[in-house]
Amino acid sequence: KHQYSRWTRRRFHARFNDVQQRRVETIVETKRVCIQPSFRARSSRRHDAEMNSASVIVVACWYSANIGVLLLNKYLLSVWGFKFPVFMTLCHMIMCSILSAAAREFRIVPKQYIRTRRHYSKVAILAMTFALSVLGGNVSLRYIPVSFNQALGATTPFFTAIFAYVLLQKKESSETYMSLVPVVGGIAIATWGEPSFHFLGFIACLVGVCCRALKSVLQGWLLSPVGEKAEDRPVGETKLDSMSLLYYMSPVAIVTLGICTCIMEPNALSAFHEAAVLNPSFIAILLANCFIAYLVNLTNFLVTAHVGALTLQVLGNAKGVVCTIVSIMLFRNPITFRSVLGYTITMIGVWLYSSSKRRSARLLAALENASRSKV
Repeated sequence: KHQYSRWTRRRFHARFNDVQQRRVETIVETKRVCIQPSFRARSSRRHDAEMNSASVIVVACWYSANIGVLLLNKYLLSVWGFKFPVFMTLCHMIMCSILSAAAREFRIVPKQYIRTRRHYSKVAILAMTFALSVLGGNVSLRYIPVSFNQALGATTPFFTAIFAYVLLQKKESSETYMSLVPVVGGIAIATWGEPSFHFLGFIACLVGVCCRALKSVLQGWLLSPVGEKAEDRPVGETKLDSMSLLYYMSPVAIVTLGICTCIMEPNALSAFHEAAVLNPSFIAILLANCFIAYLVNLTNFLVTAHVGALTLQVLGNAKGVVCTIVSIMLFRNPITFRSVLGYTITMIGVWLYSSSKRRSARLLAALENASRSKV
């Protein structure tokens, strides 16, 4: 009896301990399942809030840089009287080259490399087109107001569609082509009603817009050809991001603009020296202008990383309106009802074009996903 009772007590204690252990494990599992997800949700919400705050700050910096460089360019070329837009564009490129190298060294942007001459020749073609696009925009600011410059710049989708069809045989939908009609029609009305119209400024701005559209088409064609897979790309040719592309384009653009400065503005250096001696603040303003010109490219890269390329297009359309309003408030350039009406029609066309492109991109992505699921 004594041995049986001892065995019974041991068995009872073992079962009791087992039940207690299971109860503790159940409580721990309940806490893990019920409490930890709420903590994860709070952490996720906190992370999303931090990301949204960072996106808002980056977009605000992008807007400020774009508006600031336009207004400073106009101030230096028209108000200050430094009538050398080619030399000023050259200064922009020199600053972009220096700061791009610094950003790579301090790991602000990822390092990417060009290892073949063929790849660098493609980048060189883009660099010359990029230099001419910036040059055309800066030259136009010497003769026409910022508002008219932005109105003409809104026609970039029209020329992009033309170059894409001519060079790549790339056709868009009928809806996309129809959305370009108000873009061109609005600019025709705005040009007809522009009181500060200047033919040379108009031509320079159109050249800059055409070169900007050509650069976007060439960038997709030369650096990432249509239908070419990453494994089929030649060895050493990696797809460059915008900041690495700026780093490699800047030296070629500097040489191109240096030649243009020597031919078109041989007195630019003497005028720069004279302006710096008469008013030392001119150097500070020019350096600030060059630094903001680099910030435009850097913040454009960061905005794309935070919100995506499609959202960047929408923000770019709104940026043109903001730049126009701010320039009219600061420089008090005269406007008419026709110019306002034409610019409004153009922006509606640009919005329709962007919406059509987004729908086409979604449809293409859906078709690709459907084909992959079938495979």
